[in-house]
Amino acid sequence: MAEATILIVDDEPLNLTMLGHLLRPIYKVRAANSGASALRAATSLPRPDLVLLDVSMPDMDGYTVLKHLQADDTTKDIPVVFITALATASDEELGLSLGAMDYIAKPVKPAVVLARVRTQLEAKRARDFMRNQNTYLEAEVARRMAETDRTQLVSIRALAHLAEIRDPETGNHILRTQGYVREMGMLLRTHPRFAEKLTDHYIDLLTRSAPLHDIGKVGIPDTILQKPGKLTPAEWTVMQTHARLGYDAIELAEQDADQPVEFLRLAKEIARWHHEKWDGSGYPDHLAGDDIPVAARIMALADVFDALISPRVYKKAMPLEQVLSIIAEGRGKHFDPDMADALLNHVERFADIAARHSDAGAAPLVIPTPRVTSA
Repeated sequence: MAEATILIVDDEPLNLTMLGHLLRPIYKVRAANSGASALRAATSLPRPDLVLLDVSMPDMDGYTVLKHLQADDTTKDIPVVFITALATASDEELGLSLGAMDYIAKPVKPAVVLARVRTQLEAKRARDFMRNQNTYLEAEVARRMAETDRTQLVSIRALAHLAEIRDPETGNHILRTQGYVREMGMLLRTHPRFAEKLTDHYIDLLTRSAPLHDIGKVGIPDTILQKPGKLTPAEWTVMQTHARLGYDAIELAEQDADQPVEFLRLAKEIARWHHEKWDGSGYPDHLAGDDIPVAARIMALADVFDALISPRVYKKAMPLEQVLSIIAEGRGKHFDPDMADALLNHVERFADIAARHSDAGAAPLVIPTPRVTSA
């Protein structure tokens, strides 16, 4: 470590001269004759790699200088070696307890000083190497986690598009419903019924899972999925199977994973139960009320809202005022009443999401006179 810089701090000129003469052939040497000048030198460039610090100095002793060095983020990692005539065991113990790396008694022996300095510089170099390695590893882990996260999001979107390709008129339905469920989660996060469940982490998982809600439609024949007219009872029975098909497909993917994938649990809930209704009249399992998972209840409202404001092969887009009337009518029947209230009382937020991800040629939503529902 031939380019190492050593700061010598001593109020005695003779000591500075002697130590400088000893160290200068090997290291870069800087000198300070007081505690205050030592602190200025330690924070200026070139910053020292090691400080040889006298304890007994007027105005500011070595112990105080050490405390200031350790309190400053720019100097706290610089190792300090006390050089002092205070050579009792208690003096040495005090210096080490305050954070000094070593303790050299005066009068100094040149060979001892050189050996202790070399040891401390090698130790610092090792610590710096490990710190740099840890910083690199932390950055690499963060980069790989971000890359994995992006890959996961793209994979989810690709799987969701499999269902969307089969039903091309849904357009940006995936993006809109993803935005709706996130907004609903944020609106309900402080509600007494949902505060425990709707943490930031849960809302993130919910948003991530939402695009897979209709993945089961890949198993529905085109003659049913794209039929422009009303489905027959038999056809409707087949259509309803997409909820279970989606659940089963995600569960198989979950079983293939080496370890649990947290968002897939919510994806399964959403895929299977987002067509359940609050009053128990939905499908496929006729769940009712709080037996329907929170994620599925939120998805149900988001899905219906978007379906009503959007054109389909079997219907035209409805005016927003009519959509809100249908949702108000479904409060406590189709939808969790508190979730319906959240949408009805903050409809402008959902309309904004719809506008940001609108399909080409879609008419803008006209927000009616603000309505207030029961809490």
